[in-house]
Amino acid sequence: MTNRERVLAALRHEQPDKTPYNVQFTIPAREKMAEYYGDPDFESKLGNCFTIFTCHPKAQWREVEPGMIRDHFGVIFDRRKDKDIGVVANRAVTPENVESYPFPDPHNPVIWEPIEAAAADKGDRFVIAMLGFSLFERSWGLAGMEEVLMAMAAEPSFVHRLMDRILEYNLQVIERACSYDIDAMLFGDDWGCQRGITMGPTYWREYIAPRVREMYGAVKRQGKRVLIHCCGKVEELFPELIAMGVDVFNPFQPEVIDVYEAKRRYGDELCFYGGISTQRTLPYATPQETRDEVRRLLDTIGANGGYFAAPAHSIPADAKPANIAAMIDVLQGQ
Repeated sequence: MTNRERVLAALRHEQPDKTPYNVQFTIPAREKMAEYYGDPDFESKLGNCFTIFTCHPKAQWREVEPGMIRDHFGVIFDRRKDKDIGVVANRAVTPENVESYPFPDPHNPVIWEPIEAAAADKGDRFVIAMLGFSLFERSWGLAGMEEVLMAMAAEPSFVHRLMDRILEYNLQVIERACSYDIDAMLFGDDWGCQRGITMGPTYWREYIAPRVREMYGAVKRQGKRVLIHCCGKVEELFPELIAMGVDVFNPFQPEVIDVYEAKRRYGDELCFYGGISTQRTLPYATPQETRDEVRRLLDTIGANGGYFAAPAHSIPADAKPANIAAMIDVLQGQ
C-alpha cells in the first residue's frame, strides 16, 4: 500500500498493511537529529503519511526587533527562548476596539500559493490544510489569556463578539482551502491542561462548541475530513466531538489520557493521531523502552485501523536522540 492508501484505510477503520505515522520536530530537536544522523535532510526520508500546509501566511510575518515576530493578526510573539511558537508579548484587542480592530485578508494570495501548488500536483499524498490558533487560541492571542478567561464569566458579550469575528474569518479560510483538491483540514486549538478543560465544560459548550461545530460542518459539507489538535485532558468531550464530525483527534497524550481505554471506547467512531509520550518516554526512557512502547501502541491502538502513530506533540528539545531514532526505526520497520 502507498501512504495515501494507508491513511484512507485507517480513516475507514480498516487494517492497512502497516500503521501510518507522522513525526514532527521542534526546531532544537530537528537540529539535534540532523547532527545525530549527520544528515540535514533526514526529515524528507522519514516516510511521513501527511503533507501539511499552513493557512497562516508566514510571508507576511515581520521581525519587529530581534527575536520578536509580528504575525498577520498584529500579535507579537517573543521567540527569544521558544523559537517555534514564542510567547505573546502584546494585547491587541480590548472591549473598546473589538468591533474595529483590523483582521487580515483571508484571500491574500500569499496564503494559498503553497496549497494551490500541492493540490495541483497531489500525486500519492494525503494533503492537509492546517488552521492553527483556530478559535480559543486566536482569541487569547489577540486579547490576553487571563482577560479572555475572566471575560467568559464577567463580560460574555466581549468574548462572543471576538469569537464571532474569528469565526467569520475562519469560515472564509475554510471555504477557500476546501476549494482546492485537499483531503482534510487540521484545526489547532488547545482547550485543555494536564488536569482538565481550561475554561471548564460549561464555558466550552457556551463559547467554543457552537463555533467549532460550524467550522467542522463547513469542512464536512465539502467532502473533506476533519482533524483537530487539542492538548490536555479533554477526553470527556470525545462524544460531542464525534457528533460534530471530527474524524481524527490529536495529540492523544498518554500522560493525561488512557490511550488504550480511549481506543476501546471510541475507536469505532474516532481515529487517533499521536500517543507516543513526549513528556516521559522520549526524554527519559531507554531506547529499548521506547521501542517497546511504540510496538505496543502499533499492535494495540493500531489494530483494525483508526490510528496514526506519532509523538504526542512536535518532539521537544529535551528528547534523547537515541530514543527518537529508536522510535523511527520501529515505525519504518513495520
